Amino acid sequence: MSRIGKLPITIPTGVTVTLSGQAVDVKGPKGALSLTAHSHVQVHQENDILTITVSNPDLQSDRALWGLTRMLVANMVIGVTTGYEKKLEINGVGFKAAVTGKSLHLNLGFSHPIDFPIPEGTTIAVDKNIVTISGIDKQLVGETAATIRRMKKPEPYKGKGIKYIDEVIRRKAGKVVKAAGAK
Repeated sequence: MSRIGKLPITIPTGVTVTLSGQAVDVKGPKGALSLTAHSHVQVHQENDILTITVSNPDLQSDRALWGLTRMLVANMVIGVTTGYEKKLEINGVGFKAAVTGKSLHLNLGFSHPIDFPIPEGTTIAVDKNIVTISGIDKQLVGETAATIRRMKKPEPYKGKGIKYIDEVIRRKAGKVVKAAGAK
């Protein structure tokens, strides 16, 4: 038995789940998401409870699909009700970010500015040095945040770069210069 997969998913009010074959469609106040489940996985709905089952719970691969599918559907339900959000912090002298049209304009100390196109389904807001990525698809929000962070990872000596707001950067000591007269 999959410990995650056997947990039921409660559907909050205002959310409709439509099952047709292997397709699972979730619609809520923030938008709509869809998922095509694996052929070994079955999704059942009774009133406002979703349950996930697999054809052979003794197989390791089916148990893995069981838990994966359950979490994907649960993330879809959370996404259409409350949404997801990731915050990035930009540290460094002259490092700036601004939203211009459908792109994020970044100055990160390179010889040229970077224009990052905002993916469909996400919104990006900038407040001073904090970049907020939000949307209903957890995977898309996380991937967008990781792509932006990858443009200038934080370095361990001064902490310059882009980091998650709750990330802790382990700082290293720099070179120690000896005094001129000491031998």
